[in-house]
Amino acid sequence: MARGANQKLKLYYLNQIMTKYTDDEHYLTMPEILSHLEEYGIEADRKSIYDDIEALRGLGVDIIMEQEGRSYYYHLGARQFEMAELKLLVDAVQSSKFITAKKSDELIDKITGLVSEYQAKELRRQVEVQGRVKTMNESIYYIVDELHTAILGNKQITFEYLTWNLKKELVPRREGLYEESPWALTWDDENYYLIAYDTEEAKIKHFRVDKIRDLTIVDKKREGRDVFEAIDMASYINMNFGMFGKAAGVPVNLRFKNDMVGIVIDRFGKDIPIKPSGEEGWSDTRVTVMISGQFFGWVFAMGGLVKIIGPDNVLEMFNTECRKQLGIED
Repeated sequence: MARGANQKLKLYYLNQIMTKYTDDEHYLTMPEILSHLEEYGIEADRKSIYDDIEALRGLGVDIIMEQEGRSYYYHLGARQFEMAELKLLVDAVQSSKFITAKKSDELIDKITGLVSEYQAKELRRQVEVQGRVKTMNESIYYIVDELHTAILGNKQITFEYLTWNLKKELVPRREGLYEESPWALTWDDENYYLIAYDTEEAKIKHFRVDKIRDLTIVDKKREGRDVFEAIDMASYINMNFGMFGKAAGVPVNLRFKNDMVGIVIDRFGKDIPIKPSGEEGWSDTRVTVMISGQFFGWVFAMGGLVKIIGPDNVLEMFNTECRKQLGIED
């Protein structure tokens, strides 16, 4: 780029320099500012920089000048986000199961670009999250965007829907595409769900968004409006989506029917061991969970297709809880 063109970008580069190299604890002198500008191919004198700083202030950029003796120091004061707010955002991104590891790094890079290089080091601190299962579908962000577009445009969609097999591979649940009318997206247990109307079966269906692939918006108006207008969406979501907490705790041995493998992997992650149980059509796994009523409730809700087989004390706790719920006295 020609030097003259660079001069036109002086205000922009000056703002970038102040953002990157200064904060409440780090300052630049005028010679240092001029030196950084030279790195962008811009030559300037002190007077023009004074004018540029005033211009940036006029645009709302909080550049502060402080005097120590005969020297003047410049730094950026208030920013769009406070450090505490950015730390919260970084922690949320790093700990979110919904956001892939790759996308987490990309988002954190963008967040750290909002602060000085010194503050960026602080923001990059690692967050320890036990048992966190990250989504593996990198395209999920674009799928969510397409779903919002379809909902706003009152259009139907087609897509392929995936499920896990015993080899821990995501494969199509059925041959052919699903054709659905999308009506809402909801967030539950750190997963996005699509709530849609299925015309063929004349009912509402739920789909995990991270298992949707090859989504296409089709030129057909959505169906099922009368069904959704007859329900309160907030109440519907509360009734149909339940939270289940998993934390580091007790190792538990589970036996499950092979066609339940997708549900087990979804709940506990892809890294769990899976081996044949010796019982035809069943497999065993070992997971680490926090023993609670929620965990027992989840097992019970599987209708016998997922069983606790050990250790004995956990199995006895489960049996006791079942007897208690059935009103059976020991």
